[in-house]
Amino acid sequence: MQSWRRKSLWLAMSASWLLVLLGVFPLLRLAVPSRPRAGTSQGWPRWLDAELLQSFSQPAEFPEDGPQPPRAPGGGSCTWEACFDASKCRGGVLKVFVYPATGPVSETHRRILASIEGSRYHTFSAAEACLLLLLSPDTPAGQCTPVPLQWDGGRNHLVLGLHPAPCPRPFQLGQAMVAQARPTVDTFRAGFDVALPLLPEAHPLRGGAPGQLRQHSPHPGMALLALAEERGGWHTAGTNSSACPWDGRCEQDHGPKQTHPGATLPNATFCLIPGRSSDALHFLQALQAGCIPVLLSPRWELPFSEVIDWTKAAIVADERLSLQVLTALQEMPLTRVLALRQQTQFLWDAYFSTVEKVIHTTLEIIQDRISGASAHPFYHLQQGSRPLGKFSALIWVEAPGQLPMKLIQAMAGSQHCAQILVLWSSEKPPPPRLPETAVPLTVIDGPRKVSGRFFPYSAINTDAILSLDAHSSLSTSEVDFAFVVWQSFPERMVGFLTWNHFWDEARGSWGYTAERANEFSMVLTSAAFYHRYYHTLFTHSLPKALWTLADEAPTCVDVLMNFLVAAVTKLPPIKVPHATRHGETSPPLAPGGPGLRQEQQPAAQDCINQMVAGFGHMPLVSSRLRLDPVLFKDPVSMLRKKYRSLEKP
Repeated sequence: MQSWRRKSLWLAMSASWLLVLLGVFPLLRLAVPSRPRAGTSQGWPRWLDAELLQSFSQPAEFPEDGPQPPRAPGGGSCTWEACFDASKCRGGVLKVFVYPATGPVSETHRRILASIEGSRYHTFSAAEACLLLLLSPDTPAGQCTPVPLQWDGGRNHLVLGLHPAPCPRPFQLGQAMVAQARPTVDTFRAGFDVALPLLPEAHPLRGGAPGQLRQHSPHPGMALLALAEERGGWHTAGTNSSACPWDGRCEQDHGPKQTHPGATLPNATFCLIPGRSSDALHFLQALQAGCIPVLLSPRWELPFSEVIDWTKAAIVADERLSLQVLTALQEMPLTRVLALRQQTQFLWDAYFSTVEKVIHTTLEIIQDRISGASAHPFYHLQQGSRPLGKFSALIWVEAPGQLPMKLIQAMAGSQHCAQILVLWSSEKPPPPRLPETAVPLTVIDGPRKVSGRFFPYSAINTDAILSLDAHSSLSTSEVDFAFVVWQSFPERMVGFLTWNHFWDEARGSWGYTAERANEFSMVLTSAAFYHRYYHTLFTHSLPKALWTLADEAPTCVDVLMNFLVAAVTKLPPIKVPHATRHGETSPPLAPGGPGLRQEQQPAAQDCINQMVAGFGHMPLVSSRLRLDPVLFKDPVSMLRKKYRSLEKP
């Protein structure tokens, strides 16, 4: 009898547990993504920041973030190797030919065309090009661009559009690449297509608005969350752990709410962006505002995902884990919040603030595929690091074509000098025999144009370059101290002679002066240290029109190089001391050059305004900082000073 009772009790308990399990498991599946099946490709959504959920689930419950296999539309198998003939790119250099427009040209079309024609990749010859670009016009829905005569199944073609295509084209593309705004994850071919950001109609061609982040750490009055609304604008809310403002199935927020339908930029720490394709425009707004994007199961590929590590600037979350996501955002360390917000500002300024940057980034990605190497900016400024090694002295020799022996000996005497390179740009041939020096001395046959002094010559084997000309006059101590300073600021220019820019109210334009003053914004490249990477940027990133301007007015090359470095770093150059023999007010760069007063050099003064137009803004930053050696000019014994010759007349 007791045995029968025990069996009955055991069966009843088993049945109860079975009912509980059948009722609970479906609810758990709503909150936890299912494990990926073997052999299936996992696309969006997936966690880019799985560490945020370590407090709520086991790591094995979420899909791995490893490399995803390429996805092709309609079962296609186009890859870079299979569908692009890189052998047509002579010397591994990308040349782009743009098909003429077949219909009305919109303002967006003009901006794209101007960006491409101003780049180093453009050519007017289809025979010379290895990439034929077809701009997607703004056509009514259902109307598609006619296929060009040279289509060849789409091979070595790029179909580009800053707005989603109005007609279904996947079956027409063939082997053509697609650079399109807001591509869906089902049609995007990773490693072949290029995902573009969805830009507003009035996005500027160049210049662009800066990032709006003014305070990296959120102040107590700032809202934690901003929710993107379908009709535009943002909904801000101060939340608690039980709130999920994007999901009506859970308890609503009890804090203050504000709706700003007319506001374009949110004012919050995190921006919740639903995964609908219509919300892709909010993504750029969040980046500009310094609001960390939290993408809830996006159904579109993130822009430039091939080269941008979005884990450092955004959070991709599963919209089914609303409560866990909200709690994780509230508990995120402030150091992590700071790093994410800083990265949003960098990405906005580097890739998305103008149409020109978007187009040039697209072409750079394709160029990197062709060359097989990345040409993206260097990031050597890691915490606690500094460039090691020595510097290369690059001496530009123009007319009358004589070796500056005194300058060469001064460079050879520096303990930090690795080599001396003489860039010979004179009509007169170089001397057949070179003097013996303590460091290697090499003569390079340079072009006759002043812009050629900033070409990335393969003979330069150090990070640091000391740019000089044959008329420069520096002592070994001055060079040694300047190099030590540059090692602490390797992203900036460190120089001896300075200029300063100013706004002329009477003329309504920019100007610059070489008059001696405490404030400066440029250093002359006739005696300056900088990183050799700026030679690569100068040669491969600047518009051809600015090259031409520098060659026509040689004094403008100093302005152009300072514009370039300031645009990259957002920082001013650094001035170091020099002896009075340099003659700061009349640097010997070129005949009729920077030593002349403003009214004597109209062409040189005008170049700064043309460069402002070319860059789209004024990048120069003024400074009053000059770094001197310890005990410099102090009334102590010279034996106690390291750089004694700096104070000698």
